[in-house]
Amino acid sequence: MGSCLILVGLLVASSFSSSKACLNELLENVDFPGSDITFLYSPSVEHCQQLCTQHHACLFFTFIRPDWTGDNRIFHCYLKSTPSGQPSSQAPLLGVTSGFSLKSCNPDPKPCFSQIFQNVDFNGSDYRTLFTPDYQECQRVCTQDPWCQFFTFIKGEFTNQYIRFKCHLKFSWSVPRTPILVKIAGLTSGFAQKAQQTQELGTPCQNQFFANTDIPGSDFHQEKSVSVEHCQVLCSAHPQCTFFSFSSSDFKCYLKNNVNGLAAKPKEGTTSGIPAHFCQLDDTWVKQSYEGVDFRGSDIRFELMDTAELCQSKCDEDPNCQFYTYVGETALYPVHWRRCYLKRVITMPAPPRVSSLVNAVSGFSLRDCSKSPV
Repeated sequence: MGSCLILVGLLVASSFSSSKACLNELLENVDFPGSDITFLYSPSVEHCQQLCTQHHACLFFTFIRPDWTGDNRIFHCYLKSTPSGQPSSQAPLLGVTSGFSLKSCNPDPKPCFSQIFQNVDFNGSDYRTLFTPDYQECQRVCTQDPWCQFFTFIKGEFTNQYIRFKCHLKFSWSVPRTPILVKIAGLTSGFAQKAQQTQELGTPCQNQFFANTDIPGSDFHQEKSVSVEHCQVLCSAHPQCTFFSFSSSDFKCYLKNNVNGLAAKPKEGTTSGIPAHFCQLDDTWVKQSYEGVDFRGSDIRFELMDTAELCQSKCDEDPNCQFYTYVGETALYPVHWRRCYLKRVITMPAPPRVSSLVNAVSGFSLRDCSKSPV
């Protein structure tokens, strides 16, 4: 985030070096049937392709365009994979566009999405609303707000007069989140060490942590974090987080929102704290390795390594790797010994839902567009 210390090594989705050819061609009115991993909402085929590129397992995709008439699945982005890396089949189909991941194409780690989408609503994820005279001003506000990833503006011709000219600023995570953390003997996990600060902030944050203290209630979101410092980064990255509590026994990071008061009570094994803004957060937690912890899932691939230190170096060398788990020779199953699992998650702006809405205009922040082509 622009207002906090967020580590680019933990923020960005980067390219994946491989020997495979770069396949950047888009195939209009061609379907790649089957082989679905999941589907996400996307406003355009270019955005869908970037979602596939940043997804740890996606190799190719099919996007359902707005001109699709088969059913109500417009704006669906189907992420796909096969063991061979190629679609099992191709079929002509009006209203869809298919293509391949750009992992082998050295893609921009923070892509620019400058296209404006008329009569489209990015549903949900609102954290702030205001009135602006037009969508251009709404987009400028979004671009200047460090938390805003995308927006929806309601035009003056909208049916409901009470929300005309309303600008909805919306949030999605730009910080990689470790989805599952489990305590398992013989495993070591950690983060890429190639982190760089998004900006040089000379003032170090004065962290305010409350050991063995809980701030009960006011929870609005829960994530997994490996330490209280990690939990603080998540809280600092979210516009609604006013304070947090971290449970070390199960790695739960409770993000809380209460602007009226902070009432704490003693609780063993829980540490609470306050987010930080406009200062440099301590990144010591990123540089540590965590023994007996599995960062489960989100695997790009695995390679055989002799030590956890070499695994960490491999993650740091790979521009696509955000975090890793290494299986040592004291782990339970020998078949997995010496495996170094490189991992990543999507961090680009991703609306939770996209739908048609007459007299609505949606788009993305332009923060990354000064350095990146559309």
